[in-house]
Amino acid sequence: MRTSSRPMAGGPGGGAAICDPDVDPLFRPIEIGRLKLKNRIVMAPMTRQRASLAGGVTEIMVDYYRQRASAGLIVSEGLYPCPRGCGYLFSPGLHDDGQQAGWRDITDAVHSDGGAIFAQIMHVGRLSDPLILSGAAPLAPSAVQPDPTARHYTINSPRPKRPYPRPQAMMHADILATVDAFADSATRARAAGFDGVEIHAGSGYLPMQFLSSNTNLRADEWGGSVERRTAFLLACVDAMAGATYPGFLAVKISPGWTFHDIFDTDPVATYSHLARELSKRGMAYLQIGDYGVGWDVYATLRPLFDGPIIQVSGYSRRSAAAAITCEGADMIAFGRAFISNPDLPQRLRYGWPTSRADPATFYTQGSEGYTDYPVHALSDPAGFETLDLPADPIGRRQA
Repeated sequence: MRTSSRPMAGGPGGGAAICDPDVDPLFRPIEIGRLKLKNRIVMAPMTRQRASLAGGVTEIMVDYYRQRASAGLIVSEGLYPCPRGCGYLFSPGLHDDGQQAGWRDITDAVHSDGGAIFAQIMHVGRLSDPLILSGAAPLAPSAVQPDPTARHYTINSPRPKRPYPRPQAMMHADILATVDAFADSATRARAAGFDGVEIHAGSGYLPMQFLSSNTNLRADEWGGSVERRTAFLLACVDAMAGATYPGFLAVKISPGWTFHDIFDTDPVATYSHLARELSKRGMAYLQIGDYGVGWDVYATLRPLFDGPIIQVSGYSRRSAAAAITCEGADMIAFGRAFISNPDLPQRLRYGWPTSRADPATFYTQGSEGYTDYPVHALSDPAGFETLDLPADPIGRRQA
C-alpha cells in the first residue's frame, strides 16, 4: 500500500533545488480566458470511475483533485451533461443539483491549494448501452453501430462486456435538447465554481460522431458537408458561451484518430474548417491530440486558431518544453503521469524521476491507485521511471 501525501516544495529531501533551465518554458505563467495560470502544465482529463452509481462526487474524488492542484490547469474527467450521455458505470455527471454541489467541494479544494480547474463535458453518444441508460437506446447522429471487433473500453472499464448496440438516430428535437443540456451543464459548472468548461469533441464521442463522415450520414442541416457536420459542435459552443461567456469555453479534439471505430474521408478539411470557426469565438483554448494519424496535426491546425493551444499525446519532459519553444504550443497536457505523480510539476521542474502507474487500478472504485500515490520524497525508487525519453518510432512523444 502506498503512503499518500501532498506535494512538497524544494528538493527530494525538502531542501533547496535548482530548476533545469531547459524546461523553463513549462513554468512561465499564461492567461487563458479570465485566468492567469501559474505554469503551462495541464492535467489531462482522465476517466477514473470513482463516482457513485448516480454520478455523484465521492470523498476520495475531492482528495484526488486536491492532491494535483500544483498543475497550472486541471481538466476534470468527462462529466455527462444529461442521463443519455452516460457511457460508463461510476462516471460523474453534471446535470442535477446533487452533482453540482459535489463538484463545488472539488473546485473549492483545488482553489484552496492554488489550482485552477475546468470541467470536461462529455456525451458518449452511441458508445453507451441500454443497461446503463435504463433501457433506452444510445443516441447518435445516425444509426451506425460501432464495429464489434474494434478496440473499445470494454476490458477494464466498468460497462457491459458486450459489443455496442445499434444506436438510435437523433431527431432534430433530440439534437436541440442535447445542445440545451450542454448549455445547462456549463451553467452548473460555473455555479459549482469551475474556472471553465471543455467540450470533449474527440475520442469518438458524440461531437466527433457528428464531425465524422462514417458516423454522420445525415442529409439535413446537421450532416453532409463539412459545414453541416461541424454545426452540432459549434451550436454547443455558442449555447454554452451564451449561458456563461466565451472565455469560459474550450474544446478538445483528436483529428483523424480512428479510436472507437470512427473515420473521416477528409479529416484535414474537416478540422481545418472547425479550427477556423472556433478561432472566431474567443474561447479559452483549444486542446489538440495528435495520435500518429499520418499528417502533422499541430502544424496544420496551429496557424488556424487564434488563441491558446494545449497539445497532448505522450510528451516527454524536454519535448514538452520544446513544443512550447519551437512548435507554437502554449500548454502541454500530461495524462498517465499525473495518475501516479500528484506532484508532477515539481518532478518536471527538478528532473526527479516519476513513479510508474498501475493500469490494473485505473478504473476501479477504491482509493488504491487513486489517492495513495506519494510525492517524490516518499516514493519507492523501485517504481521510478523517467519522462526524459526520446521520441517514439511514429514521431510522437513517449510518456
